[in-house]
Amino acid sequence: MAQPDTKKIFFENLSGAGKAIAVLTSGGDAQGMNAAVRAVVRMGLYVGAKVYFIREGYQGMVDGGENIKEATWESVSSMLQVGGTVIGSARCKEFRTHEGRLKAALNLVTLGITNLCVIGGDGSLTGANLFREEWSGLLTELVEQGSIEPQSVQTYSALHIVGMVGSIDNDFCGTDMTIGTDSALHRIIEVVDAIMTTAQSHQRTFVLEVMGRHCGYLALVSALACGADWVLIPEMPPDDGWEEKMCEKLSATRSRGTRLNIIIVAEGAIDRHGKAITSSYVKDLVVRCLGFDTRVTILGHVQRGGTPSAFDRILASRMGVEAVLALLETTANTPACVVSLCGNQSVRLPLMECVQMTQEVQKAMDEKRFEEAVKLRGRSFENNLKTYKLLAHRKPESELPQSNFNVAVLNVGAPAAGMNAAVRSAVRVGITEGHKMFAVSDGFEGFYKGQIKEIKWADVGGWTGQGGSLLGTKRTLPAKHVGKIAEQMRMHNINALLVIGGFEAFLSLLELLTARGKYDEFCVPMIMVPATVSNNVPGSDLSIGADTALNAITTTCDRIKQSASGTKRRVFIIETMGGYCGYLATVAGLAAGADAAYIYEEPFDIRDLQANVEHLTEKMKTSIQRGLVLRNENCNDNYTTDFIYQLYTEEGKGVFDCRKNVLGHMQQGGAPSPFDRNFGTKISAKAMQWVTKKLRETFRQA
Repeated sequence: MAQPDTKKIFFENLSGAGKAIAVLTSGGDAQGMNAAVRAVVRMGLYVGAKVYFIREGYQGMVDGGENIKEATWESVSSMLQVGGTVIGSARCKEFRTHEGRLKAALNLVTLGITNLCVIGGDGSLTGANLFREEWSGLLTELVEQGSIEPQSVQTYSALHIVGMVGSIDNDFCGTDMTIGTDSALHRIIEVVDAIMTTAQSHQRTFVLEVMGRHCGYLALVSALACGADWVLIPEMPPDDGWEEKMCEKLSATRSRGTRLNIIIVAEGAIDRHGKAITSSYVKDLVVRCLGFDTRVTILGHVQRGGTPSAFDRILASRMGVEAVLALLETTANTPACVVSLCGNQSVRLPLMECVQMTQEVQKAMDEKRFEEAVKLRGRSFENNLKTYKLLAHRKPESELPQSNFNVAVLNVGAPAAGMNAAVRSAVRVGITEGHKMFAVSDGFEGFYKGQIKEIKWADVGGWTGQGGSLLGTKRTLPAKHVGKIAEQMRMHNINALLVIGGFEAFLSLLELLTARGKYDEFCVPMIMVPATVSNNVPGSDLSIGADTALNAITTTCDRIKQSASGTKRRVFIIETMGGYCGYLATVAGLAAGADAAYIYEEPFDIRDLQANVEHLTEKMKTSIQRGLVLRNENCNDNYTTDFIYQLYTEEGKGVFDCRKNVLGHMQQGGAPSPFDRNFGTKISAKAMQWVTKKLRETFRQA
């Protein structure tokens, strides 16, 4: 089936003079905004439109002149890794007035712009929608003033708006994540990890205040990602008497041998009566009631700054492309839409419906309907809150259900950052469900050797931020040792298996499934949690560890590209991991702004390589003097990294020189990213709940 001509669709929908798109950033800045701007510009140019920057947000639209400039492909180069917004952002009082919007309309019509991509918060997007609704009236007024010709009203009859939410608070309803949130979590977790080492040395309690005046997402997810002892957020204020309960929890944690406590407070945290709970109040409370050495750290604008994470670059790039596609398909009667993330997909939702829902959350909080406020925040927020409560607060033994089931947890395959968070989650949820949890060391190799021991709640404390696999992991498959593994399961009375790992874990469960006919011990619930940097497990969009690996690759690519700044023209050939799966090379290529990515799934030949060399040769004749090419390690047996390096070196003689870099196991190492900690925690908790459900169903049938 022939693919539709995107350029043709664009010009059919944007008839006459309306062949221009303008992009602006407004309100507070957020990491990843530049990636969104870059995507809008390049997608717009790709489909044949004129694209304009509007500098300094709505203020630039009102002021016009040099603030509205045409963008080129080269003008958005080297923007991906830059935090904030390079086209500037400003809060504009003048745009809130009718006169200000009249000036803005004149500036846009003068340049033939009738398509706007607005990147900002709910206030910025609401202002854009009001501008769209007033558009025809504003043009009529400009005709009456003699500022524009009468035919311009017909030519520029409709203003089309598409929004993208750029906000570190993740406080906009309708999207799972806003641009900038993941990067802000990176800043918070970097600080928490650093603070934990000094807190442990001095047996201190630290109270961290994070941003979130009206939304507790950053506080909640960072608490989940670092295993904080207590978290205070505006959507779910603690019950009366929380001070005593918190101090009891901190005291109990210390009595079990823990040398530190972490409390995370959202800047907008309140109690049930609407009274503010400040970080200094929490500190004074801990000192007064427990006498613990306590410190306060207020992160402030550190959370807004720095390089955007790989997730934010990819999210913003995908949203920017979707925003342009939305403009291609719009008509005069199409309402303004906002590009959102739903699960793993970019979707378009009615802008004002999402804005109204966001305002409903604040209204529910003001009226003390807190449970409703949590539901309005969305399923993701609700799940985060439930999971945190499940893992952070241990129930007394007397309140736990008695299941008499034994569940074994093991890691299989190569280590992946986030595995330990998944094990911690499985163990604690299992104990909460009343099971006895067993840890198996060194995968199935340790299983058949009998390296199995019971693991308790406190044993997994502090595991969330640890990289690698603390249980130990091996690639050994169980087929050769099924008899010994069945014997160990019988000896320890194992009633269920939870396997955390990559493709080897997937194959292992298939082998155990086959062995059910011979060994009854394998006729138990068995579940796999995908954890591999390669992200190659069938049936799963994402695997634990892939995000951390992507950040490692992206950061390295940024540094490698920077090493060539100020020198002669240079192309870098980078080899990534991934086996026969091109996920890392493709997505890291998108996040790092690569010129080409060679992967196993997309066959290529010498003609493709030659075309890429010619492209880079042309590129080097412009002001862009750096090139980046990613190669998946198993993309082709013959076109190796060395071959591609030598080819580019030879063909680029006199224009650019070449360097190669094999990233290797650094992609598997390091502390897990906030996304992997959170993802590992939630997916493992879900897996454990499935195990409990299946065990109870089986028990009833017995």
